[in-house]
Amino acid sequence: MSERHPAVVTRGLSKSYVGGDGARLDVLEDVDLEVAAGESIAVLGQSGAGKSTLLHLLGGLDRPTSGEVWLGEQRVTSLTEDRLARLRTERIGFVFQFHHLLREFTALENVMMPQLILGVSRRAARDRALSLLEQVGLERRVEHKPAQLSGGEQQRVAVARALANRPVVLLADEPTGNLDPHTSDRLHDLLFDVSREHSSAMILVTHNLDLAARADRVLRVHEARLIPAVEERVGLGPERYTG
Repeated sequence: MSERHPAVVTRGLSKSYVGGDGARLDVLEDVDLEVAAGESIAVLGQSGAGKSTLLHLLGGLDRPTSGEVWLGEQRVTSLTEDRLARLRTERIGFVFQFHHLLREFTALENVMMPQLILGVSRRAARDRALSLLEQVGLERRVEHKPAQLSGGEQQRVAVARALANRPVVLLADEPTGNLDPHTSDRLHDLLFDVSREHSSAMILVTHNLDLAARADRVLRVHEARLIPAVEERVGLGPERYTG
């Protein structure tokens, strides 16, 4: 683990469901994880292994069956729903495969929205949104609505929106899964660049081994456990495979 201050910590994190037959299904079991500010983690695993569940637990979108999640010095798993919703807006940035932009609003308004929710003035929110949209290469598309943007452009708006409130952690779930290879590569560059520039911890769920290879560490969800990825399957040096 890096000597940098941990941005995200889990201890004994577990998630189980009860199936229709009454049997318990363990999706995640005793996950211990630390991710430093500015560090990137790629999480691999088969479909249904629990990768997205892990992100939902880290981001406060779901509650664990047992265990704890910490963002900095804040114990996420002890918060009420209202406080948890505010924490998500203040300190967590989400980028999903499907961008979930508000279609009736422009790119600029979509990036302003998280800031306005926290009470930032419209002028300050607009200035930051314009700066972020310029950073992601959309300074000429700020007044366009999602339907007027390509898939790659919409996803770049989603990245800018995720960064609007200077998140402690950036959670990305197959963020380029529905984009062509060229557009995906450009967005990969953007994700790693902005994570480093903003010192946001980034946890990235992906099936893309080339994308995973760019992360500081590569982990894998296997049989409900979070373990170092198998080195020979990903083709990286062993230094990336510390849990």
